[in-house]
Amino acid sequence: MTEVVFGPEDGLIVVDVQNDFADPSGSLSVEGGEAVVAAVDRLIDAARAGGATVAYTQDWHPPDTPHFEKDGGVWPVHCVRDTWGADFHPALTVDGEIVRKGTHGEDGYSGFTMRDPVTGDEAWTGLAEVLRAHDVTSVVVAGLATDYCVKATALDALRLGFAVTVVRDGVAAVDVQPGDGDRALAELKAAGVTLA
Repeated sequence: MTEVVFGPEDGLIVVDVQNDFADPSGSLSVEGGEAVVAAVDRLIDAARAGGATVAYTQDWHPPDTPHFEKDGGVWPVHCVRDTWGADFHPALTVDGEIVRKGTHGEDGYSGFTMRDPVTGDEAWTGLAEVLRAHDVTSVVVAGLATDYCVKATALDALRLGFAVTVVRDGVAAVDVQPGDGDRALAELKAAGVTLA
């Protein structure tokens, strides 16, 4: 795995390492998701050793939302609040602030913003405030999934002025269309994200 060196000005954003994505029996299981858990844990250890801020995003959907296929969206039911699927993977070290997204039925792709799937209105999650409260200027993004929540989080971080690194060993893609993950990484690189 790529070694990342963290300092106090850095933040590690752990994106949605939850059972429904990371466990093979999850409702939206990502191939390679369990390997990502171990890689992210190594990043958490490195971040803690370097005095960096660690923050976690957590999909936290209501049982009914236009985000879900059954309610007119595109995704199977996943990460419904207070269920096993929404829990962090049991092998993940959780030691930092948790920012929940999609809490009122929004599309919760980015760790920074949520978008109402009907009106398109965006709302902040509070992640930017968590990072700024710790004087973070650069972030490392890892977790699930490369082509959706990791990509959206990394692009929002760039837009907000953070230097952004995505650790390839610490992400895995849904790949709804074959190659989506690779295309997402290429898009991130073109936008100015460092791929480690």
